Order: sequence, then structure tokens, then C-alpha cells
Amino acid sequence: MRIIASTTAAGGFLVASAAAFTTQRRSILSTHNAQSQTTASSSTTALSMGLKSTILTKAAQHPLTTAAAGTAVVGTAAVKLFLDRPSRTYSEDSVAREYDAWTQDGILEYYWGEHIHLGYYSEEEMAEGYKKKDFIQAKYDFIDEMMKFGGIDASVDAGAKVLDVGCGFGGTSRYLADKLGPKADVTGITLSPNQVKRGTELAEERGLGNAKFMVMNALEMDFPDNSFDIVWACESGEHMPDKEAYINEMMRVLKPGGKFVMATWCQRDDREVPFDKKDKRDLRFLYEEWTHPYFISIEAYAELVDATKLMGPVKTADWCEPTIASWRHSIWVGVYDPRGWIFKPTKYVKCARDGYCLERMHRAFKRGLMEYGMFAATKAKKDD
Repeated sequence: MRIIASTTAAGGFLVASAAAFTTQRRSILSTHNAQSQTTASSSTTALSMGLKSTILTKAAQHPLTTAAAGTAVVGTAAVKLFLDRPSRTYSEDSVAREYDAWTQDGILEYYWGEHIHLGYYSEEEMAEGYKKKDFIQAKYDFIDEMMKFGGIDASVDAGAKVLDVGCGFGGTSRYLADKLGPKADVTGITLSPNQVKRGTELAEERGLGNAKFMVMNALEMDFPDNSFDIVWACESGEHMPDKEAYINEMMRVLKPGGKFVMATWCQRDDREVPFDKKDKRDLRFLYEEWTHPYFISIEAYAELVDATKLMGPVKTADWCEPTIASWRHSIWVGVYDPRGWIFKPTKYVKCARDGYCLERMHRAFKRGLMEYGMFAATKAKKDD
């Protein structure tokens, strides 16, 4: 009875709104032409009353349809209101907690494979339709393109000591360990114990003894200065509460002559064109739904690298174009193959929220509020 009452009330609200609109329209039209006030008023009254009568008659003839339509509108608004309220605001332990949960429920790994980062789509693949590309292959292609961007080559860097900062459950770490050969040594660090456990399991399954994982705070690394030939960071800066410390630590542990390459989501530089209310509202949602403290711009990151006075020139780029398809592709793979979530009803709300956030991310990148920052630099040698 409560449902019927609410749907009837919702349908009635729509009819009342329509009636109010026609009344307002009548008022506007009747005062528009003072010279023919009587005629216009009569005509407008007849028109509006006729329209109002038609709406009310139709509503009376189809009460269930009217109620259903009202419920759909009200229900959609309620769902959007719910989804627009971020649920995973950043806190000191939120990143580890959320990634532990994502790793444990297995949904992310089912769809994204071993790589918790966006994929790479060429211009030709975008022209043909991004959904034709294998979703997971796009992530491997991204790693290959990121290696090229950072000047990392298996023929040159075989045997390199590599640090993967914010490694997830180690997909990229294992890929680099395999790509650079058995003499390479790859270490992945994360805040999530579950990711370390899963990453180690997968490395052992593949016989990759040169890939290891540990729980460590990227802002306070235990490694000595000048420890690594390559420092790699893919989509971890988003979660860092202190971007300056994040950059400083990576530059510190990189050897002189070593290679630094980073990919991270960035917000546009707002120094020339400040964010408006919509921008700020959208950014706040993107911060708080996926436990991000805040984003900064590509320009701001480059300035932080320069400020260390340890690095050579910083190469930057915005890879929005080749990566943006990943957001909606992520949604479609879940639609085409629901087996990853359909048997986990306790995760339905979380999946709905993630799908909604993916779409919000797509739109933010599409309109230029967000940018996909790429960075590469070489650490200066003492005699440079």
C-alpha cells in the first residue's frame, strides 16, 4: 500500500506540475500583447485549459502508467542523489583498506586482469571502435608505450634494478621482470598487504623470482639513496596526500643517470582559468569517491621534479586521447560479461558506485577538467 500511495503521489505531482506550467504559460501569453488582451486571454485560457484537461484525462485513463512514470522520475532522481554523494573519502588508512577490499573480492582482477591502470588505444583502434580491442591487452600496450616514453629498452636496461611505486598486485612489476630479463631485479611497493600477498602468489606461479613485493609507504621509503636504475610509478600519485614528498622520495632513491617515468591522473592547471563551482563540485566527487586526497596539474608535478634539483629536463605529455576509452570500456566489459559480479550480491551497490564513478571520470577527462599526465626524466650525474 505504501508503494501504491507513493507512486500515485508521484504521478499526481507530475500532473500538477504540468498544470502549473500551463497556467504560467497562460499568464505570460495573456500579458504579452496589451492591445488584444481580451482575445489573447480567452484564446490562451482555452488553450491552456484544453491542454490541462487533456493531461488530466489521459492521467485518469491510465493511472498505473502515470504512477509508473512518476515513480521512474522520482526513483531516478533519488538514485542519482545517492550516487552523487561520495562514499570513500580519503583518510590515513583508506587507501590500504580499499585496495585490500578490491583485491579480496576479486572483481577488479576478473575484469582488469593483473593491471590496475588504464589501457592504451591507438588512433586506428579508436577509429575502428574501442570496444573491438581486447580490454586487458590495452593495458599491456600501455606498459609498452610507457616504456618507450621513459626510454626503457630491454636491450639496454637488461639487469636493471627497478622500483615500481604503488604496484597494485604487481602486474606491471611482473611484466617488467619478464621483459627486462632474469638479471633484472624488480621491487614493487604498496600499502595493501592483500596486494603483496596476491602479487607474490602470481610471481611464484610464473616462476619470476626476480619480482618481489613489500608493504611500504612511498612517502617514507626504507631504501638508501641512489638504490635503483629505474623508478616507475603508474597511477599511484593520485592517492598520495603529499605530492612533494612523493616526488622527493622517488628522486632520492633513483641512481645518478637513472630513469624516472611516471603516469598519473591530473587536474588541469587552474592558475590562468580558475575552477568554477561545477569544476570544484566534480573534482570533490572524484577525490572522495575513490579515496583520493587531491589531484594536481601536470605543470605542478613538473615543477616539483625541477625543485629537487636532482633531475635533468622533464618531458611531459597529456595522454588523455589514447587512454580515455578505458573508462567506458571498463563499464562495457562488466555489461557483456556479468559473471565477475553477478554472483556477489553484497557487492552490487559498490559495483554500481564504481560504474557511476567511471562515467564521471570519462566526462571529466572529456571536457578537459582532468588530464592524463606522463613524465620522464633522467637523474643528473655529479659531473653534469
